[in-house]
Amino acid sequence: MVTSWDNVSAWYDKLVGEKGSDYHRNVIIPNSIALLGPVKGKKVLDVACGQGVFCRSLTGNGAIVTGIDSAHGLIKAAQKRSPQINYQVADATHLKMFPDASFDLVSCIMAIMNIEPLDKAIKEMGRVLVKNGQMLLVLNHPCFRIPRQSGWGFDQGRKLQYRRIDSYLSEMKIPIKMHPGHNPNIQTWTFHRPLTMYFKALAENGLVVDRLEEWISHRKSHLGTTKKLEDRARDEIPLFLAIKAIKYTL
Repeated sequence: MVTSWDNVSAWYDKLVGEKGSDYHRNVIIPNSIALLGPVKGKKVLDVACGQGVFCRSLTGNGAIVTGIDSAHGLIKAAQKRSPQINYQVADATHLKMFPDASFDLVSCIMAIMNIEPLDKAIKEMGRVLVKNGQMLLVLNHPCFRIPRQSGWGFDQGRKLQYRRIDSYLSEMKIPIKMHPGHNPNIQTWTFHRPLTMYFKALAENGLVVDRLEEWISHRKSHLGTTKKLEDRARDEIPLFLAIKAIKYTL
């Protein structure tokens, strides 16, 4: 299947590289590995794996990994970077190449907000999990990071930087321009959903949330008059949300 990510796969691979962005390296990957616990010997399916950043981390920790992505270009990049890992082109909503209960763990790192329909993706990801298997979803925090509907503001009177939220409960399909200054016609899509939608989709497919974590940015502001306020806001308002769920029914 050709997706909008095929059009930007070369650019995205160059951006993320072998070990991921600074967010991957400093926040997402170490926290995800810690949240999952020991993975040695476990069969893992990494959904929307991109060029294999998390797959390589899982493999390095002893997991038996299969990575899938619907973008041919990203799978080619993943195979080139780590040919020892099993990568396949596949849609998260149609995992028919995998029998029921094929994996001990399913992960979807920084991608579930770019996949639709959500319920079909969760259903398929849950289907291929063994009973008591884990599912890990990591995404931009849907309460605070809503494209076109959230942003930073500054209250001059209170000397406070705050997060402005213009809309939250409404589901939205939002275009993302990948090269706004170079080629504004190239875009992909993201989907805002309130937390209710994620919990509902999990519960309806026999998955119970076992752990929820909110991760802040590791970055710090440069010296300046607003550095203290900016750093405080980063420490208080999370950038990422991690949901770990357990499959409790077959």
